[in-house]
Amino acid sequence: MRLRETRAFLGLLLLAVFGSSDCMQTVVRSGKGSTVTVSTELPADQCAVCTVGGANDTQTSCHASFTLVPEEEVKLLFNCSQPVEQSYAVTITQTIECTKDACSPATVETQPVLTQFTRTFSWELKAPEKTVVSLDILGEGLMETTQPCTTGFQYSVATSKTDGKGPTQYCRGGSVTRLDLPNDATVSLRVEPKAPVESVVFQASAGPLKGRTMVVSVDPGTTVVVSRDPGGLECDVCTADGSTTPDCSPTEKTLTNVDKLSLEFSCPKPQDMYSVKMKKKIECTKSSCTPAAGEVDPDLFKDFRRSVTWDIQVPERTVLSLDFPGGDGLKEIHGAENCKDGYGYAVSSTKSDGTVKTSGFCKGGTVSRLDLLGATTVTVEVPKGEELDQTAFNVKAAPRGGRLMSLTPDPNTIIIISRVSDEPDCSVCVNKAPKQICNPRQLRITESRNTSVEFTCPRPQDVFIVEINREIDCTETSCSGDIVQAESSLFPDFNRTFTWDLKVVSTRAFQLDFPETGMRQIPNEETCTDEHTYSLVTYLRTGPANIGRFCKGGTVTTILARYKGRVSLQVPGDTKMDPVDFKLKVGPETSMVAIVKVNLPRGASDTDFITANYPGDFPDNQQMQWDFAVPGMHNYTVSFRDHTAPECLSGDVEVRYQKAEDKKVTKLTLTDAQPAHRQGNFNMVLKNCGTNRTLQGLTLNYRVSVMRSGHPVLCSVDLSGQRVSLQIEKVGSDPYCEMSLDSKVEEKMNVAAGSKASLSFLDCPNEEVRLTASEVIGCQNVSTCPATPLTAPQLVSCLRMPLHSFTWHLSVPQHSTLDLVSPTGSLRPALPGHKCNGSASLHVAEGGGFSVGDFCFNGVIRRVQANTNVSVTAAAHDFSKTRGPFLNVSYSQEITETFIYRVSPEVSSPTMLASPNWPRGMKPSSTVSWIVTLPSQYQAHVQFVNITQPKCLDRHTAMTVKMLGHDEEIMSRREDEQAEDKLLVPQSFYLNMSNCIPEGGEFGAVAKIVLQKKSNLLAILLGIAGAILLMLIVLAVVCVVTKKKKQDRMNKESSIYIGKGNVFRPGDMHFTKTRSDNESHVYDSIDETMVYGHLLANSSYAESMQDHFNGMQVDSYQTFTGPADGQLSVIKEPDAEPETDQFKTFLDPSDSFLPPRPRTPIDRQDSLGFQDRRMVDNELYTFKSTGQINTIRLSAADMEPQPLTMEESL
Repeated sequence: MRLRETRAFLGLLLLAVFGSSDCMQTVVRSGKGSTVTVSTELPADQCAVCTVGGANDTQTSCHASFTLVPEEEVKLLFNCSQPVEQSYAVTITQTIECTKDACSPATVETQPVLTQFTRTFSWELKAPEKTVVSLDILGEGLMETTQPCTTGFQYSVATSKTDGKGPTQYCRGGSVTRLDLPNDATVSLRVEPKAPVESVVFQASAGPLKGRTMVVSVDPGTTVVVSRDPGGLECDVCTADGSTTPDCSPTEKTLTNVDKLSLEFSCPKPQDMYSVKMKKKIECTKSSCTPAAGEVDPDLFKDFRRSVTWDIQVPERTVLSLDFPGGDGLKEIHGAENCKDGYGYAVSSTKSDGTVKTSGFCKGGTVSRLDLLGATTVTVEVPKGEELDQTAFNVKAAPRGGRLMSLTPDPNTIIIISRVSDEPDCSVCVNKAPKQICNPRQLRITESRNTSVEFTCPRPQDVFIVEINREIDCTETSCSGDIVQAESSLFPDFNRTFTWDLKVVSTRAFQLDFPETGMRQIPNEETCTDEHTYSLVTYLRTGPANIGRFCKGGTVTTILARYKGRVSLQVPGDTKMDPVDFKLKVGPETSMVAIVKVNLPRGASDTDFITANYPGDFPDNQQMQWDFAVPGMHNYTVSFRDHTAPECLSGDVEVRYQKAEDKKVTKLTLTDAQPAHRQGNFNMVLKNCGTNRTLQGLTLNYRVSVMRSGHPVLCSVDLSGQRVSLQIEKVGSDPYCEMSLDSKVEEKMNVAAGSKASLSFLDCPNEEVRLTASEVIGCQNVSTCPATPLTAPQLVSCLRMPLHSFTWHLSVPQHSTLDLVSPTGSLRPALPGHKCNGSASLHVAEGGGFSVGDFCFNGVIRRVQANTNVSVTAAAHDFSKTRGPFLNVSYSQEITETFIYRVSPEVSSPTMLASPNWPRGMKPSSTVSWIVTLPSQYQAHVQFVNITQPKCLDRHTAMTVKMLGHDEEIMSRREDEQAEDKLLVPQSFYLNMSNCIPEGGEFGAVAKIVLQKKSNLLAILLGIAGAILLMLIVLAVVCVVTKKKKQDRMNKESSIYIGKGNVFRPGDMHFTKTRSDNESHVYDSIDETMVYGHLLANSSYAESMQDHFNGMQVDSYQTFTGPADGQLSVIKEPDAEPETDQFKTFLDPSDSFLPPRPRTPIDRQDSLGFQDRRMVDNELYTFKSTGQINTIRLSAADMEPQPLTMEESL
């Protein structure tokens, strides 16, 4: 039930889809024994065949093709977006079953079904072996055709499904009334829509297959092969002479030298399945042929398709002539072209080198005679049932003419004779019989002796060319031969190529100097008008490079090529040789592929040049140079007419220009603007990169144009309605350059805004003049002043010199400030030695012309504010390639400083800030401020790397550093005070500078800002406090233990004082050494924290001393053991000075692992490096006497004080 509902729904949906389409519904019933199929070739969304059924026709099933069930009625619905009659086709198939003598049905009928559509009735025949089915056509007869039938009825007959042949087409109105067909044959009838068709079209019958017998005779000089396609219908062929059993073959039979032989075929029409090939032979001498004609029996197998072939044998050096009789000649055809009438001729000849050439012909042309060389085969194809002339052609033979010449080559000369044309067949031979050697392709003559050369054809100059080669070896200084020779009488009517192979030392170049007339370079595919074409090839490691082709009379005077090359001269046949007198010598060392020297002519001219191998690829990683001599008072222009750029894998393609006697080299790319309207000699070098050889390589075709500089270049400038003004001035020293403004000669021309002017330039190269432009931008009321982008406008195209710079003069309204912001977001000061890397730069100056500085894009300056009129000058390599504004200008409230820079330093690199007009001084009485914004968690190290102070006449200079949001100043210095060179600023800050009115000198400064990540000071202090506390605890424990041990010893021993005796302790050995003699006072080190720690109130000292004693130890402390002898010790006063060679309070830095102690700005008497002799050796260092300080130097380090930095103060 669900399925039915789904089908009903789909049917309704399909009706909805095709609602706007063509629709037809009908009831159809297929007859018994036939299969009816209705189909459409259109897509399913456009056309469909639907069956309709169910209650109230609600069930619909749609398909692209539908086959009816025989004898069953069905309702069909046709829905299509196209007309229904043209969208559907009906195929009605029926099988005719036959026995050996009858067929069922015997009457072949058609069914009147779906007559609105194109119908194809198809009958398949089934019959036993060797049975033929005959279909008698009722009504009009049929005629065979290859074209569509105009009556609307098209018959088609296919005799087999496997023979590979297409069906035979028939139309009504012919003489064919019966079709005899084998088993599995198919007969079809195609009927156009609504065309009425008879109900009975054929009468079918069957009978045994009857063969055909024919009697043939074949002469001894002919071989006949009767054959058929093995995949076609079965049909045996048999021969019988009446006395023996027939000799049968299913596919092929060969006949020769038979007379009235009976040939039997097992099929009634063997001509439809068999073809006949006839082969005949003709033998020729040098003067005649037997037989003298290509003859054939025209009635032999006349109704078969025939192919007749004549094999003609001729001796060497014999010309074979074929004459075709009849009024119509032959017409040569090419490729797969076929003859319309079915007749075809094929002529094949074998050349002396063994190759075979075949030409095809049809009837109806102008060719009536063919002259051939070598063995020849002629084949004539005759259609089935067509006539064949008894004589197809006449044949003649004659000795072939040749050409013999004698020559003697010059010494060191090689003559090469090469074939350039495949026709006619011809060989070149050297020497005479019987030692003659022949070659159809090439012959080399290397010996300088009389040589006999023979050609086997009468006009060898149409087949061969001659190359005359000579080798010239050069030493480091000279060459052994001339580049040209006198007119050669060898092969005057041949196309000749004279070649000279040149070779010099591998590090040198060979140099070709041409006469005054010079040479002219031409494209590689062209030839010279005088038919003398020169070419030069140099041999590189990567292969030969074709430098170019040249003709007499041009601008090229000299060519240098590296190491090894070849010069060629091509002269056509029958042309008198008139060579150019070249001069060959050894050139200098060079890395270029070639150097071409050119003398450009006076007057207006255009000279074209191409690179090596053009239009092929220029060699990888190679260079080629052109040296141009430009006449005086002339301008030249280089323009690239055609070029291709390679994909570089290494390096870049460069075009370098250098003027004569000038070391400056200009490097350009292929797409850059090339030099134009310039003067003077110059050279051009093209350098290739390492390329991707699977793609297009480097090619260049360029032109050098020269014009008299006496022709002025005119330009009309109209600045009406514009705020832009132009300035053009001479910057070179060329005395021939002349500029005119409205016919008045000027050294500097100004075209004011809003005006018109006529400009003239005479003999002025671009480098001799400078074009600048300016624009005035003003505003009166800050509240109405719009933000303005500074953009260079497009200038008139007749000004051919590039724009050097563009200046905007900005005036600031009263009580307001100019804000300058880069469109890229930031600027960078261009300090001396730090040029801009980009294509453009800016120069800012005050309104009076006082320079503020140069700036690049992409830096740390986010905004520049000016409380004065300023001018901004933009300079760019090419203004036409710049996009967008150079600066954005807006207006804000008035500031007190002359300039304010808002700076955001970068963490990755130092930031340099320079005072305006650096390295010169600031404007008198001017002020400048930098508002420096630091990133979070960063502090700034500010270092003044360069400061120049003036002698002030009025007021003072000032340099002030103050943190943002704080009133106190970190630094404030005047010109008469020493400024700190380093500051540590923990947060964003101001840097202010102001100038005085100087009496002499200038005020300026450069500051360097380096950002550093802040450290956590609280954690550091807590760590130090903890370490000190731990040290005090350890010290207390040590003191308690030591004191306890001392008390224990005192309890065991006692000392006795004897006023006039020795001091001794029981148990101790006595000593008699004085303090100066013993070592009881020698210490390895003194731990001051242990000795004086309880007296230090400042813990920072203990912290600074915690790593003090990590170096090597000096001497050692030895316990006192008493006198070595038995005498009592003598107590003496200590020496006046300690023995400094043994007692060292501090190590010299050079003798210790420790770094030198930081210098501190304290007095010498407060330094640990000194000791006051007035102090006694007690715990508190109290004085034992009064008097002047008498210090003892305890350290070898330099104790000069240094300025205290912020880091040290922390």
